[in-house]
Amino acid sequence: MTGQVTARGAVGAAQRVVVKVGSSSLTTTQGGIDDARVATVVDALAKARASGREVVLVSSGAIAAGLAPLGLATRPRDLARQQAAASVGQGLLMATYTSAFAGHGLRVGQVLLTVDDVTRRAHYRNAYRTLHQLLKLGVVPVVNENDTVATHEIRFGDNDRLAALVAQLVHADLLVLLSDVDGLYDGNPHKPGATRLTDVHSLSDLDGIDVGSAGRSGLGSGGMVTKVEAASIATGSGVDVVLASAPEVSAVLAGDAAGTWFHRRAGRRATRLLWLEHATDGRGSLTLDAGAVRALVERGASLLPAGITAVTGTFTAGDPVDLLDESGRAIARGVVNYDAAELPALLGHSTKELARDLGPEYEREVVHRDDLVLLGRPRR
Repeated sequence: MTGQVTARGAVGAAQRVVVKVGSSSLTTTQGGIDDARVATVVDALAKARASGREVVLVSSGAIAAGLAPLGLATRPRDLARQQAAASVGQGLLMATYTSAFAGHGLRVGQVLLTVDDVTRRAHYRNAYRTLHQLLKLGVVPVVNENDTVATHEIRFGDNDRLAALVAQLVHADLLVLLSDVDGLYDGNPHKPGATRLTDVHSLSDLDGIDVGSAGRSGLGSGGMVTKVEAASIATGSGVDVVLASAPEVSAVLAGDAAGTWFHRRAGRRATRLLWLEHATDGRGSLTLDAGAVRALVERGASLLPAGITAVTGTFTAGDPVDLLDESGRAIARGVVNYDAAELPALLGHSTKELARDLGPEYEREVVHRDDLVLLGRPRR
């Protein structure tokens, strides 16, 4: 795209792009895959690849694609039937993408992720290596949440937040969120008088706007709220975001003034910390004394056993846990290095004391500062 003058230079010049497309943009109202809609997206991505850009596709649609073959009239509410539909639909979805991209001489690779794949260090490294190797080999990764085995994750924002975190994982320059709405409006876009926002430079630009009034389609599980949350995650970690309708994907990638452009607000952050903050729930909690709270918040220190006053919940080493102040407010979330059953005997003791009495393997942090994220930071 060298030398091309666009209305959105940074968007048009982005070399590594993550494009997320929702269920309603890929399937018919009765369920089942709409080949024409898929072709619109695939043709645009193939054109971007031909220009030398790298593309990752985050695609919803597995559950919706499985509805018609299973004779289901609407998206089921119960988890078991959602997973059954996903099991049938995921294969159909990938077969459609494989055929559509092959028409442009491109190969695709399926990548199914769960929250654990980027909150647990070993899984995160594997996801990182897989995606980067696929891009290196010239393959278009097609990412989806692993709906067939997920539990509460199956309702994780219709892949919007997943796409934001994948964008950070692959060090993307741009995230494009495609849906059946052509941008973010200052009111209900289906009612007269609503105006589309062309640019969002800061989340404070949205003060006074009812983001939830944009509505959603019947086949998807996400809405405008999850898309704005995804945009906040991505822009806060150095990635530009454009929210647009699926038919506008070519215009967006060309840098034209389509959709709503959320401008990047900060440099990149560690992807695992983004997942920790935005994609997980604490599987237990640790209550800290005032000194430990100050150490974490003001000095960026690790959490040691001496600063913990109580342990709640059942968790194992490697799980995310919430860190609470003395009033019970969650101030941070971190990946714990001990099982819940081990911790009560360690509370109030220094690591040197524990190493002396129990062995050198106990001279370690309960939560290392590199595996910890502060919660409730003010938005910018």
